[in-house]
Parts: sequence; structure tokens; C-alpha cells
Amino acid sequence: MDDLSRYGYRQELSRQLRFRDLFAYGLVYMVPIAPMAIFGSVYAGSGGMVALAYAVGVVALVFTASSYAQMVRAFPMSGSVYNYAGRGISPPIGFLAGWVILLDYVLVPGLLYLVASVAMHSTVPAVPVWLWLLGFVAVNTVVNSVGIRMTAMVTRIMLVGELLVLAVFLVVAAGALAAGKGHLGWDAFYNSDTFTWSVVAGAVSIAVLSFLGFDGISMLAEESKGGSRQVGRAMVAVLVVAGVLFIAQTWLAAMLVPDPDALLAGGDPDGTAFYDAARVAGGGWLATVCAVATAIAWGLPNSMVAQVATSRLLYAMARDRQLPGFLARVSLRRNVPVNATLLTGVVSLTLGLVMATRTDGITLLSSLINFGAMVAFLVLHVSVVVHHLVRQRSRNWWAHLVMPAAGFGILAYVVVNAQIAAQRLGLAWLALGVLVLAGLYVTGRRPALSGLAPTQPAQRDVERV
Repeated sequence: MDDLSRYGYRQELSRQLRFRDLFAYGLVYMVPIAPMAIFGSVYAGSGGMVALAYAVGVVALVFTASSYAQMVRAFPMSGSVYNYAGRGISPPIGFLAGWVILLDYVLVPGLLYLVASVAMHSTVPAVPVWLWLLGFVAVNTVVNSVGIRMTAMVTRIMLVGELLVLAVFLVVAAGALAAGKGHLGWDAFYNSDTFTWSVVAGAVSIAVLSFLGFDGISMLAEESKGGSRQVGRAMVAVLVVAGVLFIAQTWLAAMLVPDPDALLAGGDPDGTAFYDAARVAGGGWLATVCAVATAIAWGLPNSMVAQVATSRLLYAMARDRQLPGFLARVSLRRNVPVNATLLTGVVSLTLGLVMATRTDGITLLSSLINFGAMVAFLVLHVSVVVHHLVRQRSRNWWAHLVMPAAGFGILAYVVVNAQIAAQRLGLAWLALGVLVLAGLYVTGRRPALSGLAPTQPAQRDVERV
């Protein structure tokens, strides 16, 4: 079992999660039916090669999962890239990495709530978007405040429902294609008329939204019964399984798109392309089932586990005095960072309500989240090389140099080919983080992590309530 005392921390969170809990958590976070919501955008952005975009995404993030596995074994604690970069490179770099990934973790729940609420409003127009938002946030905040076991139980139940819907679509779609509907072919993997690597990379930068979540498992390192090795195995397993499901459903849907040329030319502003394909396969009932299942999946289990991951990042940064101390308070009875959980719910609700008033709200949030995640992943790969090869003088060249270097190269190419708006907003957020970091130095609160000095670890107790 991983010992937190050598890093200057006490074991405050409850170790109750097994491999199957971590696997279910990660799969729910990624959402097995996630491509249904953004299928049209990825299809148009990739020149119809939507399955190829997801395949490249899996390959790129397998390298990233490997780097996560290496770093979670080295530093088995909550905080993800914030801790890995801070301890693997330096505390200031860790702060900036945490700041960048906050763009991902803090915004993700708000995006999920907004997408789900808009979808449910279109299905049940009598209920306004703001009321759906309030309902989703309230349910998830209550469940997450009760304890991590309650979250794990609820998400497993929801996962079964998602997998059943996906199985129905796969069977009906395959049957429809066998019956002569749609257009059989491999264009979803390669189309010579539209293929360029820059086009594929741009589409991958959109498709990455479907993959975000496997990294959230690292936030539960202090709540895993099997320790850091179990966390690493769960991350890789979730990524591979989800990737296969993503590729299968997008390939079938691509062959059932009713008007491919129109989708390529005009995009999918209403987000209905996948459901149109489902309608071709099985009729209106299948389109409705897929649409409602996607909305519920994003609004309840997906946003529920996203809220868990966000609260653990806030908790980790707060106990190191790099965020307000009240976020480090842990419930004595439930063993959860209750204030961080509540704040995440309030921010998500506020963000969702504000972005619901903008016509580009979903697009803006998506681009910011993807940019923040990919930049944080780049820092993660660098931290593997610096910590293991430079500091620890490892000679495991494959795990500590080749894998992180390959992952860094692929993601760097994707970031360069991402949308200009995402690049600008993401860099603006990073610049703001630099200013906050400078403020910490000016006020005498320069980033420092417990346990970095091996001879004199500074015990830092967390306030419990």
C-alpha cells in the first residue's frame, strides 16, 4: 500500500475503491456513447474520416496513459499532473500544470451539465434549460457529498444503461447495413479525396473531448485499495476499451449518414448527425433512445465523476496552500473533500447558466477544455523524462523516454493544428496563471510541496470537519 507520510501528508481519504470501481469510474467519465454528441463535428472536421480520428486519438493517449502510470507509481497521491510536474520537475511548473489542467477539470462539469440540459430541453421543451441544469447539479452534488462508495455504486448502474444503449445501436446498425441501407466502405478510416495529416490532427483535437476521463482515475490514487499500480492498470484498460467502442460506433454511423456531402459542407451545428444516422438504421425510436441516453449520460454519471475529479484537484492544491485553505477540509464522517465538492457544484451551475445564454457556449467550452487537457498532457510527458531519466538515472529507455517522447510528439502536432480560438484562449489562461504564480511569490506563498526534501519532510495536516 502506498505510504503518504513520506510526502508529508496523512491518509485522509478513504481507501475503498477496487480495480472494478476504478475501471467503471473511468469508463463512465469517458462515456461509452460520448461520440454520439460530437459525431457530426468530428466527421466534418476530419473530412469524413471520423473513425481514423478516434483511432489516432487512442494511439496518442495510450502513450499518455503510460506516462500517467509511471508517474502515479512514483507519486501515488491525488492531484494528477499538478503533483507529477511539481514533484517530477519543480513546484512552480507543477503550479502552472495544475493551473492549465484546471481549465479542463473546472470547465468539464459545466460543459457536461450544459450539453445534457440543452438536449433534455429539446426533448421536453416544457422544462427550461436552467431547471435541468439545477436538477443535474443538485443530484450529483448530493451523491458525491455522501461518499465515494455511493458515487461508485451509482456510476456502475448508469454504466450498465449506457452499454445497453450502445449494444442496441451496434446490433441495429449492423443489421441495417447488412440489409442494404447506408453505404458500406472504409471511408471513415481513409478517404484519399480529403486525407491530410493536418486535417486528421485538427479532428483529433475535437475528438479528444470523448477521451477525457481516463486521466481522472489518477485523482483517486489516495482512495484505491490496490495502490498506484492498480490505478495505472485501470487507466490503460479504460482507454483501450473505450477506444474500441468509439471506433466501432463512429464507423457504423459514418456508413449510415443520410447525406455525407451536406454534413461535410455545412457541419453539424445542431449536433444531430449521429441521431440522423440512427434514424436511418432503425427509425425514430432508435434516434430518440440514443439522444436521451446521451443527455442523461452526460448530465448524471459523466458529470458526477467529473465533479469528483475536480474536487480532488482543488483539494490537492489547497492542502499545499496554492488555493484557499477551506478547500482542503475533509468530512470526518464521509471522508470526502466536502467544500471542494460543493464549490465545484456551484461553479458548474453558474458556468452552465452563463454559457446557456451564448450561442457559442458549448463550442467555446469544448475548445478550452481540449486545449487545457492536451497542454497538461504535454507537461506530463516531460515530467516522466525529467524525473525518471534525469533525476533517478533510470535505464528503462522504453517507458521513460521512447513512450513519453512519442506521446509528446503526437500531441504537440495536434495542439499546433487545433482551432485558432482554442489556442488563443488557452494561452491567455496560461498567461493569467503566470501572473497568479508571480503574485504567490510576491506574497511569500511560493509553490512548495511536502516531502520533496527527503531528510526533513514537512508534515502538513489537513483540517477535518
